[in-house]
Amino acid sequence: MMQAFRTENNYRNASRLSAAELRAAMASREILQSTALAFDTQRQLRFELGGCRAVMPFGQCADGADTGSVRDIAILTRVGRPTCFVIEGIDTDENGQTVYRLSRAEAQRMCKAEYLDQLQPGDILPCIVTHIEPFGAFCDVGCGISALLPIDCMSVSRISSPADRVSVGQQILCAIKSRDAQERFVLTIRELLGTWAENAAAFTVGETVVGIVRSVEEYGTFIEIAPNLAGLAESCPDLRPGQAVSVYIKNILPEKMKIKLVIVNHALSQSHRFELRYFITEGHLDHWLYSTPESHKRIETDFSVMACNPA
Repeated sequence: MMQAFRTENNYRNASRLSAAELRAAMASREILQSTALAFDTQRQLRFELGGCRAVMPFGQCADGADTGSVRDIAILTRVGRPTCFVIEGIDTDENGQTVYRLSRAEAQRMCKAEYLDQLQPGDILPCIVTHIEPFGAFCDVGCGISALLPIDCMSVSRISSPADRVSVGQQILCAIKSRDAQERFVLTIRELLGTWAENAAAFTVGETVVGIVRSVEEYGTFIEIAPNLAGLAESCPDLRPGQAVSVYIKNILPEKMKIKLVIVNHALSQSHRFELRYFITEGHLDHWLYSTPESHKRIETDFSVMACNPA
């Protein structure tokens, strides 16, 4: 049966499998997972599988660990977390006890060769956010293999921090934007969050809704009312980016891709973050156009060009 590759923490838990089940998984090269219990003085991750000890030597803790391209901290932080692997072998220690030899690196190589290397720019795949930096979010795209979701690919409307859009541990959908010089994926999510028209269709002139301040300029205040949609209200220097406000929708202008807003409540008591609403959830995109047919401004993504000119 073809191996199904998933993000880490989504494989069968090996901790309580029987010896026979573990041997069968080893024979079939099934990817399993268990929580790493320690990183010991011999620089190996330790686990317990079916009541027996299991070890993962440093070089097997991640693809590239043996060449030094993976930092120690990336291995140390596996302790206490579900970690995927294949069982490479079964040994017996000096006391005659069974010891399983594990390899996360091999699971990652399998995932890369049989799954990730087959994908192209424009393909949509599930990810899990693993950590956030000011410039973007790193995501697990399979077996703990990391890819970057840059902040400017998180939405059409501008945000100050990736944390405005996603959180660590969140399961999200992304499209592959390109590959970098090291052949790692660069991801994007904005193309899945709807065009201007699709987002604007959820709103009506005359209603009052919650918005989030994204930038305050001399000529006005940009306020997001959906992850891929922002409008312009009057200038208000007392507001700050990230602040939640309520706004009255004064006008919706598809030909200019503009929404005119009036701020009703300048300071809502609670913080707010919009849930991601996907308009596309699977398959492949060759081209995506955010702009309306009437607008002279074109906001678009051509994935086919990126496929022909990676990195």
